[in-house]
Amino acid sequence: MEWLVSLAPVLGPLFGTAGALGGAWLVYHQARRKDQAEASINSVRTVTDGFATLLDQQRAAHDQTLERVATLEARQMDLERRVESLQEEQRQSRQWKAMALDYIHALLETIRSFGRPAPEPPREIAEDVAADR
Repeated sequence: MEWLVSLAPVLGPLFGTAGALGGAWLVYHQARRKDQAEASINSVRTVTDGFATLLDQQRAAHDQTLERVATLEARQMDLERRVESLQEEQRQSRQWKAMALDYIHALLETIRSFGRPAPEPPREIAEDVAADR
């Protein structure tokens, strides 16, 4: 045992150095793990923030698309109403024209029945009156 005590001046600093180096290695390793964990957490946060931003942009685009669709549907309904109105006006106009031509022909027949020549129709309606005879 004396030989061990005699080596104490040599072994003491050696074990002290080994302990200091081991402690330094543990501190370095712990700091490295902490940095890696923080880097991993930051990466996850970055990815999460990116997805959140992407979702917000997608929602905004979806909302804008819905607004456009609603606007287009409203315009389409308005145009359909206008077309229906114009078709009704056209139907009434054709009906009026047919009745007017029937009336003109009746008047012309009445004039001819008195033995008088019928006057020539105005230039604007001459084609319509002649086509219906």
